[in-house]
Amino acid sequence: MKTERPYPGLHITKKGSRSAQSGHPWIYEEEVLTDQGGLENGSLVDAVSENGRYLGTGLLSKNSKIRIRLLSDNANDRYDEAFWRRRIEYAWNYRKTVMRDDVCCCRIIYGEADGFPGLTVDRFSDLLSVQCFSFGMEQRKELLYHLLLDVLHKDGQTIRGIFERNDNALREREGLIKNKGWYYYEGEQTSDSAITEIMENGIRYLVDVETGQKTGFFLDQKYNRLAVSKLSKGKTVLDCFTHTGSFALNAVMGGAAHVTAVDISDMAVQMARENALHNGMQDRMDFMTADVFELLPELASKGQKRYDFIILDPPAFTKSKKTASNAQRGYKEINYRAMKLLPRGGYLATASCSHFMPSEQFEMMLKSAAKDAGVSLRQIEVRQQAPDHPILWNVPETDYLKFYLFQVF
Repeated sequence: MKTERPYPGLHITKKGSRSAQSGHPWIYEEEVLTDQGGLENGSLVDAVSENGRYLGTGLLSKNSKIRIRLLSDNANDRYDEAFWRRRIEYAWNYRKTVMRDDVCCCRIIYGEADGFPGLTVDRFSDLLSVQCFSFGMEQRKELLYHLLLDVLHKDGQTIRGIFERNDNALREREGLIKNKGWYYYEGEQTSDSAITEIMENGIRYLVDVETGQKTGFFLDQKYNRLAVSKLSKGKTVLDCFTHTGSFALNAVMGGAAHVTAVDISDMAVQMARENALHNGMQDRMDFMTADVFELLPELASKGQKRYDFIILDPPAFTKSKKTASNAQRGYKEINYRAMKLLPRGGYLATASCSHFMPSEQFEMMLKSAAKDAGVSLRQIEVRQQAPDHPILWNVPETDYLKFYLFQVF
């Protein structure tokens, strides 16, 4: 006798079924054949193939193009408190294994990669900074926050507050309002200060989870910054798109003779300067507010190859497939200019944080830039995001950061 399922079943197209069976957790609006009119937004639903085969259970997002976000393909799972606690414990134990001493400053929950679709939780010392981009996670956040704090506290971790950074336009696509502020939870006293100090690679930063980029600080380049530090001894370094100065400071920590940190934002440059002062590194650094696209050709026109190590860590030039070709031109321009500016034997660190610029395409761009610049690239190392941002091979969207170190000659 067939077991009665506790959740309504939605029939999925053959295309959607193939994707779900391959392990991808997203089922799109056009792949759902069953009318969802009577179902509650954010509710649990079963996804089944056209011939009735069970594909998995997920959260319904009635306003999103991603209509179902699958949680599990185990028909025996029950999505109660014990289920979510197991997932949180699994995520936390993974971070303790892969991050070890850096677990006090890392991403604890990375959305789909940890089985929490649309939820990001970053830890900055004693503060948690959270972003929630799916309706189903928003409905369950009170339970999830409670469980997360319980798991951390029982493991001896001190957390003084949860700050929500739900100010991204992605929430509007889910039918959620944008908001930002402390999450107040019963039985816990929330801090008044959104600023905390973190330590990364031996460098101290003041992180403002209220006004900083994304959740407050970019954690994914942690070990790429360390790789730059190891190459910097005695070098004169130009750090482009410096933001908070993290690559620049790592270069100084590694023994760079001098580092110039550049960003188009006055606020970013001021943050970088303050971080340099905070670490007593200001004597080996200078700071510049400039557009990198204008600065690199200007430096080249002066005919002085004063930098022997250039770092390119730009923001994402593309957030969709439609603009990928324009982004590729932007990446090529700055890499070409940097290659031309470096002396023979100089070093280049270059990155892309866009999922829509896959590694193959980025590498083709680098080859083209090197050819046009009349240089050869000697690959030192190819890296990706830190392991607290795990990549699921069946979910390409979790793989986004590309980082290359070259010697140019």
